[in-house]
Amino acid sequence: MTMETNILDTIKTRRSCRKYTTEQISDDELNQVIEAGLYAPSGHGQQDPVIVAVQDEEMKQMLTAMNAAVMGVTSNPFYDAPTYILVFASADNKNAFQDGSCVLENMMLAAHALGLGTCWINREHEMFATEEGKELMKTMGLKEGLIGIGALSIGHPATPAKPAAERKMGRVVIIK
Repeated sequence: MTMETNILDTIKTRRSCRKYTTEQISDDELNQVIEAGLYAPSGHGQQDPVIVAVQDEEMKQMLTAMNAAVMGVTSNPFYDAPTYILVFASADNKNAFQDGSCVLENMMLAAHALGLGTCWINREHEMFATEEGKELMKTMGLKEGLIGIGALSIGHPATPAKPAAERKMGRVVIIK
């Protein structure tokens, strides 16, 4: 599948997906989404964020349990998506959260352009600050000194996205 070319339409129609089919995304789709993340802007052009895609069921269960524990729930904060994508950045990068957020947004837009659904998942900073999280990062083969920024649940949407809400007025000031 190829991506849409009208970026404004993609931005206007992308919505969070919280219900996925069980069908796994293709390697081609995953690679295109990751490529979009790799081309996100980064402070001083450092290209610091690291992307980890997880499709292994055992690791997904561990991530689900860790995130749910931080959230204080027993449900799956990743909404049973077939793929999780985690974003990390260097702890000493002053732009870690800004850079990682740009990576996540690029990937959400690319996924939507491919007809996939995503949802931004929080709490990765807390998850990977724990000893369990640091050990899991080692298992993933990540270098020391990284922090969790955020994650995406990603897959084929089980239901159509709702239309965007009306935009609130009074949020723009233009000074000439």
